[in-house]
Amino acid sequence: MDRAAVFLGGLMLATNAVLAQASETISTGVSASTFSTDLMQLYREARLEDPQILASHARAQAGQEHQREAMGALLPQLSFNAGTNRIHQDSDLVQRSYDSESYNLVLRQYLYNKTAWENYRKFQSLARQSESQALDTQAEAAVELARRYFLALAAEDELELVRAERRTTQSSLDRVNALYEKQLALVTDQLDLKARVDLLAAQELDARNQASISREALAEIVGRPVKERLNRIRDDIDLQVSTQSLEAWVRDGIALNPALKANESGVEAAGAALRSGKGGHYPTLSLNLSALQTNEGYNNSLAPRTDSYVAGIGIQVPLYSGGSTSARVRGLYQDQQVAEQELEAVRRRVVKEITNAYLTASSNGEKIAANRLALSSAQLSRVAAEKALSYGMINSVDVLASVRNEFRARRDLLKTQYDFLSNVLILNRWAGKPPADSIANVNVWLGPGNGPGEKRIDAAR
Repeated sequence: MDRAAVFLGGLMLATNAVLAQASETISTGVSASTFSTDLMQLYREARLEDPQILASHARAQAGQEHQREAMGALLPQLSFNAGTNRIHQDSDLVQRSYDSESYNLVLRQYLYNKTAWENYRKFQSLARQSESQALDTQAEAAVELARRYFLALAAEDELELVRAERRTTQSSLDRVNALYEKQLALVTDQLDLKARVDLLAAQELDARNQASISREALAEIVGRPVKERLNRIRDDIDLQVSTQSLEAWVRDGIALNPALKANESGVEAAGAALRSGKGGHYPTLSLNLSALQTNEGYNNSLAPRTDSYVAGIGIQVPLYSGGSTSARVRGLYQDQQVAEQELEAVRRRVVKEITNAYLTASSNGEKIAANRLALSSAQLSRVAAEKALSYGMINSVDVLASVRNEFRARRDLLKTQYDFLSNVLILNRWAGKPPADSIANVNVWLGPGNGPGEKRIDAAR
């Protein structure tokens, strides 16, 4: 019995030393640095590095410039023309060559141009649409960053859970080996436990690979390798959705959701485009001012320098364009119908997404408490099974089942917590909350505490 105890103690010390070394660095390149980072820090970096966010900013800026371009058609148009000619005249009366010069300054200002005005209003709406789309892109990018953050945490949790389950199963195998030497255990118990330890060793390799892959997914967004320790969900707080009712969340979403606002601006732009098309049937009225200086007379004849100043009002009335204007108006009307239906589709999606996220997050909050109770019961069951195995009251299959139940309960608890935080972010995203505020609110629930392999799994050792 003493030899077995010495052997078991030596094996545990060696195992702990190997695990301590492994926790410092993962051979695939995932470094568990002494520094840590949280979701808010990565969000700040992603705002400056995520190509999708940067592209959305550029599109919003382009929309502003297009609006300014359309406004230019409403402002005075000033042009200057200058020219010089070498003229040779040959007739029965005269034969001569001379140079002529002309300078012409023209100012034109539309007094009434429905097409140009509605075109400006269209680009004004499109500029607002691009701004709202940029905000929607930022909100979606924040949710995607959080999703990858929680996937990275889940992958590292899985790695530590597999290691912890392997340690627990190895401890049971060591006890069975000691009992088997005294002919107090069956060889089938020994083989069952040994097979489970080997299977967990293979699963650990896969879990380590998934941890590295999840880190690369984060690096794609923030633009650098993410090697710091990731802050985890704190154990000293309760995860709960706000007390705001579902109806209030839906009202906020209808009023504030940037995707919905973008489509509303799209409908306004389509309406302005339709009115601009109809403007092709309307006359245009313009004020024209010009100043001309030239020494060229009638029929290219040489004349004394003449200065001419002209002011006039011009009107242009479209009569017939082959039916193209009417056809364009009918097409623009259909475009407006498309924009209105797209707006309705987005409105319905906002209601659906808010409802789903709210109900799921509420359910997750209740499920977390149930999972904690289930985990506590599974821990007690596993401890009791290990003691019963030592007394020969149960076999290894029962022990393996209790260990698997405990770690299944741990995985369920962690998954439910990550699902809760993800749904809170999705709820805020569709309700139109600023992404920085949403990330900050969720980040409060994260802290630089120990990982699941240290704080939550110590009881399994």
